[in-house]
Amino acid sequence: MNKTIAALVAVTTIAASLVSVTPPAKAGDGNVAAGVAAGLLGGAIVGGAIASQRPAYGGPVYVAEPPPPAPYGCYWQRQRYWDGYGWVVRPVRVCY
Repeated sequence: MNKTIAALVAVTTIAASLVSVTPPAKAGDGNVAAGVAAGLLGGAIVGGAIASQRPAYGGPVYVAEPPPPAPYGCYWQRQRYWDGYGWVVRPVRVCY
C-alpha cells in the first residue's frame, strides 16, 4: 500500500513538473542568486544529515570469547553503554 502511494505521488510530481510552463529565466532577474542560495542551503542540509550518522567502520572482526569466570567470585556480564552514536554492548568483568 505504501509503495503504491509513493509511486503515485512520484508520478504526479513528475507529471506536474512537465505540465507547468514557466518563462525562460534571465540572468538579470536575480534567479542566479536564488539558485546559488538554494544550492548552498541544500548542501548544508544534506551535509548535516550525512555528518550526523554513525561512522561506518570496517567489516566484522573476530572477537574471542572471554575466559571462564575465576573461582574467587568474578564473572563476565554483558553491559550496554552509549558511545555517542548509539548503544553498544560489551563484556565487563564483575567481581564481588
